[in-house]
Amino acid sequence: MEAADRELVAALCAARAGLRVDPDRAYLIESRLAPVARREGFGSLDQFVETVRVRGDERLVWALVEAMAPPETSFFRDPAVFEVIVREVLPGLVRGAGGAPVRIWSAACGTGQEVYSLAMRIAEEPGLAGRVEIFASDLSERSLEKAQAGLYSQFEVQRGLPARRLVRHFEKRGDLFALSPQVRQMVRWRRVNLLDDLSRLGRFELILCRNVLSSLTGEAREQVMGALAGLLAPGGRLVLGRSEAAQAWLDPVAAEVGVFELASDAALSAA
Repeated sequence: MEAADRELVAALCAARAGLRVDPDRAYLIESRLAPVARREGFGSLDQFVETVRVRGDERLVWALVEAMAPPETSFFRDPAVFEVIVREVLPGLVRGAGGAPVRIWSAACGTGQEVYSLAMRIAEEPGLAGRVEIFASDLSERSLEKAQAGLYSQFEVQRGLPARRLVRHFEKRGDLFALSPQVRQMVRWRRVNLLDDLSRLGRFELILCRNVLSSLTGEAREQVMGALAGLLAPGGRLVLGRSEAAQAWLDPVAAEVGVFELASDAALSAA
């Protein structure tokens, strides 16, 4: 790809989804977009990008942007996070909900491993199953389709999924592993661009936005964090990646695993 084509890719990703793409990383861009070009019937990657440039076809533009979103995901990534959520965070939120379900949102859920990890862990915990509503969203339609299907390869289930949970929650289906209907039905799905108006989603007691901020431009990061703050219910919790710096208006709840709450003055301004 020519430098101008890579600059176009970076500009589209930033404008449409706030994604930070380094145009100098030619191999990364080409390896992500080449399968898209083939899938869309183009003879070459250059032809695909040129068509995007000239025609501005929305479907092709979004296929390009979605392909550049970070693909990294695995079951029980950083297992301590899930234990803190289930043993320390959710019991308090359930008690404070006064019988109403605790609303949980996994933002940028990818192909579903994170939100299904949480759903499995909740299903295993007496007193939590049936007390929560779990929502998951992603920018990519293709990722959401895979997540909803709940079908994973041997490689995917081996990444972080303990053998006892594989036996308990999955069944072998040919070369794939199918997640149990009980766990799949715990999650409701929706395509969401984090740069859109998120207020329509309502308030949540728990939001997971792990390992997302680092992939965004500085401007998009500030916008997304402000929007997430506005969606936190009073006393709600926000879970970020371990390496993602929290904002000054967040107070640590379990900072070692990235769990925060709104500082009291921020909560007042977001109400």
